[in-house]
Amino acid sequence: MSQTIRTQTIRTLSDPADIPGWLRAVSTGFLDAKQASHQELTPQEAAGRLEGFELSRTQGAYDGDRCVATFRTFPQELTVPGGATLPATAVTQVTVTATHRRRGLLTQMMGNALAAAKERGDACANLIAAEYPIYGRYGFGPATWTTDFEVDIPRAGLNRHVASDTGGGRIDVVEAGDVRKSGPACYERFRALPTGAGVVDRGEHRWRKLTGDLRFPGDGWQQRFFALYRDAEDTVQGLAAYSAEDLWEGKVTKVPVTVHQLTAATAAAERSLWHYLLSLDWAVTLRSGGRAPDDVLPLLLGDPRMARITSHGDHLWLRPLDVPMMLKSRSYAASGTLVLDLHDEAGLAGGRFRLDASPEGATCTPSSANADLSMEIGELGALFLGDEAVTRLSALGRITEHRPGAAALADTLLRTARRPWCPDTF
Repeated sequence: MSQTIRTQTIRTLSDPADIPGWLRAVSTGFLDAKQASHQELTPQEAAGRLEGFELSRTQGAYDGDRCVATFRTFPQELTVPGGATLPATAVTQVTVTATHRRRGLLTQMMGNALAAAKERGDACANLIAAEYPIYGRYGFGPATWTTDFEVDIPRAGLNRHVASDTGGGRIDVVEAGDVRKSGPACYERFRALPTGAGVVDRGEHRWRKLTGDLRFPGDGWQQRFFALYRDAEDTVQGLAAYSAEDLWEGKVTKVPVTVHQLTAATAAAERSLWHYLLSLDWAVTLRSGGRAPDDVLPLLLGDPRMARITSHGDHLWLRPLDVPMMLKSRSYAASGTLVLDLHDEAGLAGGRFRLDASPEGATCTPSSANADLSMEIGELGALFLGDEAVTRLSALGRITEHRPGAAALADTLLRTARRPWCPDTF
């Protein structure tokens, strides 16, 4: 039985009238029936749902008049070890309808987007992978991981050595408007921390969604409470957004508290906000939401075992586009020189580069010297923010060590004291 396959056309959107149909394809691809019908939206309403939306950075694959695959990017800033930021391309809303898979649609759209990002001068491309196996073949590597904790509050107790240490500050329960007013400046301090590797910038759109000011039918919004930590100088140094379920059994509280966001620019703010959330009346369970795998939360408890890990997995994936820009931008805790031979099948960022790194700064230039280490470009994506170990990837055969000791030196240079973490999903 023969099957007729019609020609699919990939194009960049140019008419706002295309947006509702494009969004319908996104919802179909993600099996989101609650938002699968967008035909009643005006183009302006549809575009308003999308963070950083630009028609010129939005691709669709069309079978006749129907959109069957989607791909979009928007500008982003990524914090690297040491607190500097890099210009990046954020990749989002990547779908291919099940009827049109295995036809090269994603490969074409990805190639278009990465070539455009390279031409713009972006240092890297970032994405959150819905499925692990997809993006390695495009040069992405998992650069950060995320962990969800569930705390049994009555059994956990608070660590008596840190429970009362507020750093001279205070917690204020506030309204959503107060968070939109004070939160962005606090977040900017947070993402500029030397330990803020993996954090990305936030625009007004994200703050409005976080605080419930921007709502859509079927968006799964939960009504939230908000708390700010102010230091002794009355500066907001931390914020938390959380919700609670009114759950009781036989006049006994079973109330779970879910943390939707907790960011802190100081250690005192972080401790104090967790202490506040763990001390809420009636709260029996605290669900942390996605945190860094080495988050301090378990160690704030008298019994860290009561912070049970309920989810752990890859989060932010990174695709190098400008290796010298990337390696010069981040900090290094030690001094050393490495020659890296990077293979990039797409021809965007490969080559041989000499990294001269020290705590005072780094240079990275093309080199013809013998390579110390060789790897695919995606492995550098996994290593760049300091989470993955060169020695571990070398043991798996994914990195080749040409000079004895080079892998260990690379770990000394690249790995960070705290694990990188991206608090946002996009």
